[in-house]
Amino acid sequence: MSKVAKAVVVSSRHTRRWPASLAVVVALGLQLAVPPEVMEAPRWIMPAIGAGLLIPLVWTNPFHLRRDETWLRWIELVLVAVLVAVNAIYLVSLIVLLASGDNADGKVLVKAALLIWVTNVVAFALWYWEIDRGGPFARMPEHEHEEERADLLFPQMTVDLPGWERWLPGFTDYLFVAFTASTAFSPTDTMPLTARVKTLMGIQSAMALLTIAVVAARAVNVL
Repeated sequence: MSKVAKAVVVSSRHTRRWPASLAVVVALGLQLAVPPEVMEAPRWIMPAIGAGLLIPLVWTNPFHLRRDETWLRWIELVLVAVLVAVNAIYLVSLIVLLASGDNADGKVLVKAALLIWVTNVVAFALWYWEIDRGGPFARMPEHEHEEERADLLFPQMTVDLPGWERWLPGFTDYLFVAFTASTAFSPTDTMPLTARVKTLMGIQSAMALLTIAVVAARAVNVL
């Protein structure tokens, strides 16, 4: 395979837009299933806001990342920040509900904890994908600007093995990082290098720990 063909394969693999869009749709859909005990406001508000922010992103880059605009990246970051903020509010509301002792329905607690945990994974995966080395466009080999320093050190970046020379992370790689951070409450195979990613991973791990150790454990005891 020629060098040009290899570059095309690498670019098409790590610049796919649809996995990130699908993850956002899943996260927004989960908001419709949040128990009313946790959220008193209409549950369609958050999906409506998220859809309004997602539409221009999908319209300009439906399947692959082709159009790079600063305002599109800001919309992406705002969308992720809103997801994380709303999810944090759900978590606080659930903890307050537990502390008040007004609800002893274990199924509601387990359902709410699961929705919060999954949304936490998806939101932070999007965040890592958007900021690592300046974002997905900045990570492209053909990008004409100087690439920013790496925020995450993937194991593929440290090995010297045939077939991995031109490896670049895709959204699924960041989703795996977010998943392991929410299950182990710490980095596993991929190390955070910058202060901003260490801060984000610390917040994500803290939210996951509270969800699992405080909320889910209490819910299991109620069942």
